[in-house]
Amino acid sequence: MATPLTAARFLDALRGESVDVVEVGSWRTHNRAGHGAWGPMNGVMIHHTVTSGTNTSVRICRDGHSTLPGPLCHGVIDKAGRVHLVGYGRANHAGLGDGDVLRAVVAEKTLPAATEADTDGNRHFYGFECINLGDGKDPWPEAQIEAIARTAAALCRAHEWDERSVIGHKEWQPGKIDPRGPIGTKDGPALTMAKIRARVAELLKSGKPTAPSKPSKPTAPKPYSPPKFPAGLAPGRKSPSAKGLQRALKAAGYMSKAIPEADSYGPATQAATARFHQAHPAYRAAGQHYDPAIGPRGWAALHTIAYGGKK
Repeated sequence: MATPLTAARFLDALRGESVDVVEVGSWRTHNRAGHGAWGPMNGVMIHHTVTSGTNTSVRICRDGHSTLPGPLCHGVIDKAGRVHLVGYGRANHAGLGDGDVLRAVVAEKTLPAATEADTDGNRHFYGFECINLGDGKDPWPEAQIEAIARTAAALCRAHEWDERSVIGHKEWQPGKIDPRGPIGTKDGPALTMAKIRARVAELLKSGKPTAPSKPSKPTAPKPYSPPKFPAGLAPGRKSPSAKGLQRALKAAGYMSKAIPEADSYGPATQAATARFHQAHPAYRAAGQHYDPAIGPRGWAALHTIAYGGKK
C-alpha cells in the first residue's frame, strides 16, 4: 500500500529502468479526477487494447470513446517496446474487480481466482494498455514483453513491491481475457502473466536499475483521417466494402461482434446503421427516423467514433 508517485517521480522511475518513454500532450494532468479516489496504490495492471496501429491505439487510450471517457490507462505499450504516457491519476482501466484478489496483491500472495466484481480497481492500480488485437492470434514481440516487464519493475522498485504486485486484467475481473496471445509468432508459446512476473523478478533481483534511457520528444498523435467512402455502398447490395462498415459498427458499439462479417449489406447491417443514426441524428437522411443507409458524412463520423477516439 502506498501513496501514488508524483508524475515526475513516475517518469523518473520508468526511465531509470531503461524504458523508452514517449510523453503524449499534457499527460501529467489528464485524468478522471472528481470521479472517484486515486490511491492508495497497490499494484500494476496489464491489459491489451484490442486495436492495431500505434497512433490509433494511443489516441483511443488517451481520449476514450462514447461510452467510456479517457484516459483508459496511464501508458500504452506499443509493439516496438515504447511506452506512450497518456494520463496520470485516476484512469478508466481496471473497473470493478475481486476484493480477494486485491487483498492477495497487498499481501503479495498467490492470487485467488477472480469471481466477484465488488472493488474499484481504478483507485488501486497503475494501468498499462499493450497494443494487441486480443484475438489469441496476434503475436507479442519480445521487445514489447520486455517493455511490459521493465515498466512493471520500475513501479515495483519505486514502491518496494515484489513481482506479485503485477497482475493481468483477466486476474482481476471475472470474464476478462487480457492479456493473451502467442509470443513472437502466431505459432509461438502463449504469453502468460507468470512469464511477465518472472521477468519482473529477475529485474528486481538485479539490484540498482540501469542508467536512464534517452527520453523521447513529447508528441501528439496525428489527427485521425477516416477512409474514403466506398462508392456504391447501399442497403441490399453485395459489396466487399460492407465488411468495412460492419467492422466500424462493431468497433463503435452499434453492431454485435457475434454477427459474422459478410459482403452483403443485409438486415443486420441496416439495423446497426440505423442505431448509429439514432444516436447521431445529424448524419441521417432528412425526415428519416429509421435510416439504414450510410452516406459519406456518416461514414466519416462513424469511423472517427470507432477508431479516432471521438464521441
